[in-house]
Amino acid sequence: MQNNKIKPILTEVLKTIQPDKTYENEIFTRLNDIISKINQNQKDKKAILGGSGAKGTWLKTFDADIFVLFDYRKYKDKGDKISDILEKVLNKKFKKIIRLHGSRDYFQIRENNFTFEIVPILKINKAEQAKNITDVSPLHSNWVKKHKKLVNEIKLAKQFTQANNVYGAESHIKGFSGYVCEILTVYYGSFLNLIKNAAKWDDKVVVDAEKYYRGKDVFKIVNASKLISPLIVIDPVQKGRNAAAALSQEKFEAFKKAAKEFLKNPSKKFFIGKDLNSLFLELKNKDRKLLIITAESLNGKIDVVGSKLMKIFEFFSQQLQKYGFKVLKSEWEWNKNSNSFFYFLFNKEPLPKTVEVEGPPLEMKQHVDNFRKMHKKTFEKSGKMYAIDGREFLFPEDLFGKLIKSDYSKERSKSLKLKVL
Repeated sequence: MQNNKIKPILTEVLKTIQPDKTYENEIFTRLNDIISKINQNQKDKKAILGGSGAKGTWLKTFDADIFVLFDYRKYKDKGDKISDILEKVLNKKFKKIIRLHGSRDYFQIRENNFTFEIVPILKINKAEQAKNITDVSPLHSNWVKKHKKLVNEIKLAKQFTQANNVYGAESHIKGFSGYVCEILTVYYGSFLNLIKNAAKWDDKVVVDAEKYYRGKDVFKIVNASKLISPLIVIDPVQKGRNAAAALSQEKFEAFKKAAKEFLKNPSKKFFIGKDLNSLFLELKNKDRKLLIITAESLNGKIDVVGSKLMKIFEFFSQQLQKYGFKVLKSEWEWNKNSNSFFYFLFNKEPLPKTVEVEGPPLEMKQHVDNFRKMHKKTFEKSGKMYAIDGREFLFPEDLFGKLIKSDYSKERSKSLKLKVL
């Protein structure tokens, strides 16, 4: 019965997430022009369309990726040099290129409102030949393209993860990559089947689309260091790789929760990105206070800058817990082109003026003596020493006043500003 309610919703969502034809035509015209320019007079390297564009799994807006394939026999021992070689080619053909650092340096060309990324890779036939993780990307594309019938199902999965803030495998997100969304959808056969199964996932679920480990215990075969994530997704083109290795427990649980809620009350809202500011303002009431910290990000590589912002957020969360503050809800957001915002929701009441501090067991005489010297009001309880101390901070905004001035915060952002609502 519920399926009858869900399917019309998915049909409507699909209509809204498909790229505009004018936009699509313009971006592909530009892509083809750039690819043709790169390929002119080249014998041992070839530019091709990559990423979601090659797979056909892009949404309304998408990253325009171009892979430049270098002949494997000629360049297999020069994998660390192909970025330099490609840079010389691009400089001859384009007015301005931007070199970005990565596991292997890549390039950007910006035209009007479009940004095109150009990635040098070795042309390989099997994953074992790869000298760099990016070399395997065309093999990923080829595998996904075998499942063209599921393109729209994959788009729904990507949109769902994006809207619920669990999309992206970057170190400051630790969510579901586009490739993992693609594998999961193919494995379960549809977006709806994926959601139904995700709602029932336990930790250490193994998804093996190519059945490499059918009837075997993957945890006894694959390197344990690759299986620490809550969800194990065996890469269909690299059986020794967990494609979901970057996934955090937090994003895993958030995806499961969103899946359960969608199945319970199906709605298009699960496919619409949430405005955190509005969401937290809705949660705030006369008994609650909302603290918003605006963090001006440093300059640099997006993943590195994002990781530093995430560490500040985690530092704030740890310090709040350390000083006894109960956070009702907290999240952070950053769209990579502007400031980052940290949201923390609390009850308005101050903490008690004093706090009970647990000390050492009574039999540890030396430690007990030291504990008594450190605290004015001490007492014994259940075989241990305890003390009553005055709290340093009764309100979270007072603690934040200290945290945003700390060296830890200053080293990871240009500036931090606190707003109390």
